[in-house]
Amino acid sequence: MTQTTAEPSIRSHHPASPSKSAGHVIVDSLRAHGVTRVHIVPGESFLDVLDGLHASDIETIVCRHEGGASYMAEADGKMNQTPGVAMVTRGPGAANAHVGLHTAWQDSTPMVLFVGLIPFAHRDREAFQEFDIKAWFDTGAKRVMVLDHAERASELVAEAMFAAMSGRPGPVVVGLPEDVIQQLVPNELHPPIPVAGGGMTGTDIAALTTALEASTKPLFVTGGNDWSVSGAEGLTRWLERHHIPAAAEWRTEGTVPFSSPSYVGPIGYGRPRPTYDLLEETDLLIFVGTVPGDVITDGFLYRQDWSRKNFLVTIDPSLRGRSGPVTHQIVAKPDAFVRDLAALSLPAKPEWQAWTERMRAEQEAFAKLPSAVPAAGKARMDTLMANLVRKLPKDAMVTFGAGEHTNWAHRYFPTESYASMISARNGSMGYSVPAGVAASLAFPGRLVVTIAGDGEFLMNGQELATATQYGATPLVIVMDNQEYGTIRTHQEKHYPSRISGTQLQNPDFALMAEAFGGFGISVTRDSDVPTAVDAALAAISERKTFALIHLIVDQRTKAY
Repeated sequence: MTQTTAEPSIRSHHPASPSKSAGHVIVDSLRAHGVTRVHIVPGESFLDVLDGLHASDIETIVCRHEGGASYMAEADGKMNQTPGVAMVTRGPGAANAHVGLHTAWQDSTPMVLFVGLIPFAHRDREAFQEFDIKAWFDTGAKRVMVLDHAERASELVAEAMFAAMSGRPGPVVVGLPEDVIQQLVPNELHPPIPVAGGGMTGTDIAALTTALEASTKPLFVTGGNDWSVSGAEGLTRWLERHHIPAAAEWRTEGTVPFSSPSYVGPIGYGRPRPTYDLLEETDLLIFVGTVPGDVITDGFLYRQDWSRKNFLVTIDPSLRGRSGPVTHQIVAKPDAFVRDLAALSLPAKPEWQAWTERMRAEQEAFAKLPSAVPAAGKARMDTLMANLVRKLPKDAMVTFGAGEHTNWAHRYFPTESYASMISARNGSMGYSVPAGVAASLAFPGRLVVTIAGDGEFLMNGQELATATQYGATPLVIVMDNQEYGTIRTHQEKHYPSRISGTQLQNPDFALMAEAFGGFGISVTRDSDVPTAVDAALAAISERKTFALIHLIVDQRTKAY
């Protein structure tokens, strides 16, 4: 690279200059859109953007793997009102980041992935790390854009943020050619583009009112990431006032609080008995922020009769991912729907209250903590959860990825507010630790509990180094059953007693935690669980570090 091409980056350090490099304008535009944190693995392809971050108050989280960076950005998009942002380099870096993009696509999470590209002049010459960004990402992103004209840098940021948040939220990819981002452009920023929230029309209100008046067993199902805390609280107040129950889409618990008399449990894979038959028993289903897709309907089996009444509240007019009947669609984001719902006051029916109380009693029985007194023998997750949950603050958060270890969180973790459960609904392993780090950084005053399986932990456990570097303090629980447990369960069902490709031999995860600069403790006996929980919580509060409990359990032990 010649000195003349580098000059724009040097000159762009002056904020009052009438011109800046496109890379610096990108950083300024992100800040103008409310971005406070970006998650990166650096590359020479976007050095000018990194240089812009040097002078910015945007916090730059340097991650240890692009998969970890994209997971952190995806988790950030779930927790906040602005898209999560990740930055990676071309070719291999983009490939590694794809896992977070797929999570954002299936979970409808607003996220923007910036990818450094080869110089424009080298395109289509099989240059080092060259790839076709649109061919790679077009089927799993809402938009894929490339900055071929430097003067459009701020415009592309505005378009990317808008596309990620508008309609059904999702991921957007922006390619940044190395030479284009160094070019000088006018120091002017494109304003944020307003995102429409929709709302209920008079026809919608009349249809919903008629349906509720005719119903004796209505059920709301909340889901998705497109809520605010105030919107979730508003829905909860309305449900409780009318004695109407709400279930949570798989891995989105907390929109209606765990302790609410209207909350009746999660619906999804391996769903517990309290909600197993709800989809068939209810005479009116109202989905808010989600649709009855594959997981909720147990593989497109439940609620498929077109005579059933389903109201779908989603801003997506295409109803992507829906199965089964559609009685009425309300085109609205959750907050807009709740805003209009607040004005709808109906007399609460005795049948509603009886129906809700019955289902709530079943949920309370299901979620009742097991004994905190240790049993004889090997360590147990039941004992750990019984000792931990009693010590949690009300605003505690939980993160996890995929595996049977997650069911202890579904059953026992008290999610008391929106976005207190951060997980991957696409079943992506390796999500738990990056999400835990991101949550701890986003909410430093809250206790974040990360529940990981032994197989999942080693996929992105190195991001604990990132936790140490930036002061994140999650409590990480690694349930070590020496196997890929979910796959073993499927294996035993279809190929009983023929174990193949699912067994693991693991390292000492507590020693790994210490090596990364945190607190680690291994537990093999159930009698040692209470002491380990206390020691881990003390390390977080007193040493201000992350803590890890390596819990070595028996195989084939399940939460339900």
